[in-house]
Amino acid sequence: MPPRSRTKGRRNPGARSRSGAVAVPVVALIGVILVSLNLRTAVTSLSPLLGVIDAEIGLGAAGMGLLGMIPTAMFAVWGVLTPVVLRRMGLEMLTVVAMAAAAIGQLLRAVAHDPWVMGAGSIIALTGMGIGNVVAPPLVKKYFPRHVAVVSMAYITGLQLGTVVPALVAVPVEESAGWRVSIGWWAVLAVVAAIPWIFELLRPGTPTGAPTDSGDGASAGSGSGADPGSGTAVATAQQRIRPWRSPVGVALALFFGTNSLGTYAFFTWLPAVAESIGMTRAEGGLALAVYSAIGLIAALVVPWVSGRVDDPYVVVVVSVLSYLAGFAGLLWAPDLAPWVWICLLGVGPSTFPLCLTLINLRTRTQAGSAALSGFSQGVGYTAASLGPIVFGMLLNGPGLGAGLAFLTVVLGVMTVVARTACRPIMLEDTLR
Repeated sequence: MPPRSRTKGRRNPGARSRSGAVAVPVVALIGVILVSLNLRTAVTSLSPLLGVIDAEIGLGAAGMGLLGMIPTAMFAVWGVLTPVVLRRMGLEMLTVVAMAAAAIGQLLRAVAHDPWVMGAGSIIALTGMGIGNVVAPPLVKKYFPRHVAVVSMAYITGLQLGTVVPALVAVPVEESAGWRVSIGWWAVLAVVAAIPWIFELLRPGTPTGAPTDSGDGASAGSGSGADPGSGTAVATAQQRIRPWRSPVGVALALFFGTNSLGTYAFFTWLPAVAESIGMTRAEGGLALAVYSAIGLIAALVVPWVSGRVDDPYVVVVVSVLSYLAGFAGLLWAPDLAPWVWICLLGVGPSTFPLCLTLINLRTRTQAGSAALSGFSQGVGYTAASLGPIVFGMLLNGPGLGAGLAFLTVVLGVMTVVARTACRPIMLEDTLR
């Protein structure tokens, strides 16, 4: 008799049904989308209310500045630490812990009566969201190895919605129920997001250990055009994956970093840029909303494109050209068509969903995805924390031209490193 398969009786998330179609784990799909909706709520629900909160608990200018630094700092720190924790804890359990931290932190902020409690609550909430940033791509890799591009599109769209919606409803909810309710009720969404993963942990036969370095053929190079059956050097189960020892890993980390630096510079300073070219304060706020909303379109289009071509470098080219055209318009024809320039700037961050999708398209295994996710986001959000500071100093010193010149140099670096990141080469095949 042939030997019995070691995985007999264990439900494989990517298994085929009797009809030959790939089964889609619905609970996991709901869980991934719910997690994605929670990854920015603590950031954008707070920003519109800082003035009201400051008036009640006395944050001060320094306190508000520190609160603004916490998101990127926590995203960077947990980008580095999450892969370490994952080696001792399964993806599902760590996801539950992340959503619990997000809920607890947001509730703590809602009951804060001094800046210290507000800061502690923000650190806890954004620790959960920083972990969530990293675990989302390997969750997609594990449960949807044959649908990486489509599910990436869903969770990146959820992330964008979780960025835009809290900012839009923060003030109306504050006016009707107070700022504590406005920032605290998002904890409910975090609790809801943990429920599908608790089900996965309790479901018999679900493999919920730490990510392994050995991946099946379904996960290898899914959607990238790579040959999953090739005899190239795939990492063994005993090998710890170190993305910084691969040109693919280094390139994607730098790609994520340069992308995030520019994106967060505009998240922070676009209203001021708009006012500097003659727009009103209200129009400056609307410009930021337009800039963010265009990201929803990119979240739908870019992962879909990335999953259907071997080399999605065309996305980088379109993004860089859009940024440069927007820069030129702001500098040399600000009064001609200011909203056209704002929309062109909004197309620029289309590289963000590309970076997130490439984490899975350029890895063969769950462990590779987890390691690359942590490394690239750790580097990326460290760079993101520098973007607003440097751009702000240039904008308030030499002026807009100097700030845009700095970002043009950043775009040049991104154009170069993205060339390597976009090529259909797997991380595990290039480890040194």
